[in-house]
Amino acid sequence: KVGVELILLILMSPVPVITQTNSRDKWSKKMDFLLSVIGFAVDLGNVWRFPYICYQNGGGAFLIPYIVMAIFGGVPLFYMELALGQFHRTGAISIWKHICPIFKGIGYAICVIALYVSFYYNTIIAWALFYFYSSFASVLPWTNCDNAWNTENCTNYFLKDNVTWNNYSRSPAEEFYTRNVLEIHKSDGLRNVGGVRWQLMLCLFLIFTIVYFSLWKGVKTSGKVVWVTATLPYVVLFILLIRGATLPGAWKGVVFYLKPKWEKLFETSVWVDAAAQIFFSLGPGFGVLLALSSYNPFTNNCYRDAIVTSLVNCLTSFMSGFVIFTVLGYMAEKRNVNVEDVARDKGPSLLFITYPEAIANMTGSTFFAIIFFVMMITLGLDSTFGGLEAIITAVMDEYPGYLANRRELFVLGLVVVCFLVTGMCFSQGGAYVVKLLEEFGVGSSIIAVGFLEAIAVSWFYGITRFSNDIKSMLGYSPGLFWKVCWVAISPAFLYIIVSSLLKPPPLQLFDYKYPDWSITVGYVIGASSFMWIPIYMVYKLVWTPGSLKQV
Repeated sequence: KVGVELILLILMSPVPVITQTNSRDKWSKKMDFLLSVIGFAVDLGNVWRFPYICYQNGGGAFLIPYIVMAIFGGVPLFYMELALGQFHRTGAISIWKHICPIFKGIGYAICVIALYVSFYYNTIIAWALFYFYSSFASVLPWTNCDNAWNTENCTNYFLKDNVTWNNYSRSPAEEFYTRNVLEIHKSDGLRNVGGVRWQLMLCLFLIFTIVYFSLWKGVKTSGKVVWVTATLPYVVLFILLIRGATLPGAWKGVVFYLKPKWEKLFETSVWVDAAAQIFFSLGPGFGVLLALSSYNPFTNNCYRDAIVTSLVNCLTSFMSGFVIFTVLGYMAEKRNVNVEDVARDKGPSLLFITYPEAIANMTGSTFFAIIFFVMMITLGLDSTFGGLEAIITAVMDEYPGYLANRRELFVLGLVVVCFLVTGMCFSQGGAYVVKLLEEFGVGSSIIAVGFLEAIAVSWFYGITRFSNDIKSMLGYSPGLFWKVCWVAISPAFLYIIVSSLLKPPPLQLFDYKYPDWSITVGYVIGASSFMWIPIYMVYKLVWTPGSLKQV
């Protein structure tokens, strides 16, 4: 009984205020931090994934589970990470010394996952840069079927009457993407990925050059770059929204996007998709929020930051749906088919085939193509900044004796490693590798990591102690709603998602079905990040003297 009372007394005792040290970098302005967080959270997934998930899961009715999951799952976890980073002022590895040392493997897992994200995500940005360069032409190269890469199946239905469209037909935009950009037809799959696409490698080199000079000096440089990369996408989205709304057939796309299918609310998969979408969109668990908030003043209002940035993120996703579906409605009008027949593409195909195809047949196509791919590049760069900063901050805080005065060299080494490894995604079959990394390198692993992080903070570190930490920063404790979410609802929210992702559907890209051995490789990739959690636990238990409680 005395032991239980002692533990309760420790958990409920107030934590002394930690003053901010002058040795750690700080944001020059509050807006530098807010734009960095918004830039990380608002990424390409807001443009390509949310609209697709929304119409697939009931249109306007999907907004109900989306908002519910945001309120009870996504935003509480987002708030938790901002508060943890700001209070402990350290990255994703060394923070566990203060929370629960036996869970330190979570920090290493986060860094490995961030590397996987960098490998495939920067590939997509490089594709966008290739398109950006190709857009500087009076006639966009994916407008017609008169190019060297086109086949007899190329069918251009714009500005033509009585065009027959069948299952073998391919649009000029699709053939430009698959046969000119990727040259995927020269690969036999993962067993023979073909030669290197040197044009894309050059694009990747330019991307990583920008990334290096944005991150090499820390938040003082990246905080200035995001004033462009985080705000420009909103200007472009607004321009594209106005243009899309004036296209013939746009209303068909909007109706298809928002028309509620109330019966979908009774399907479990809809709620799981809503939970997964809000989690991947806001980005808790990736270590980025921990890193970015660790450079804040100790008394910064992280609660308000969490609410504002989460709201901006969700509204951006909703707005992106109008930008995408007004154009899909226009394409359906031109093809004389239903919207669902042109809304089948998701992911990169939506951004590199469907939307460019529509842009190519607008008045002022060159201008709209240029700004659209500028938007894609800036959306991607912000998320890359955040992901690599999570690794940089975590490793430098863990090994300050070696890296404290060598940030520029460490960042250079990290960027070079990422560039060299990402090179395997620029073979002619590189898109197959990208798909494999996207499906298995992040998915279940990052949600499992987020689940353990929420459990470690709420149950092991203690919700009372964590609330006292927040009180020492803000002057008041979080309310009962936040405590209940952190202790019970948010972990349950993550458990539901990871349970659903453990049984993925068969993997396919275009007409290529991934063989069974490649799925096994995918599971190995996923396990290669998560395995550091049990490995470190065993190491800690074996090599640390004392009782389990002391560990």
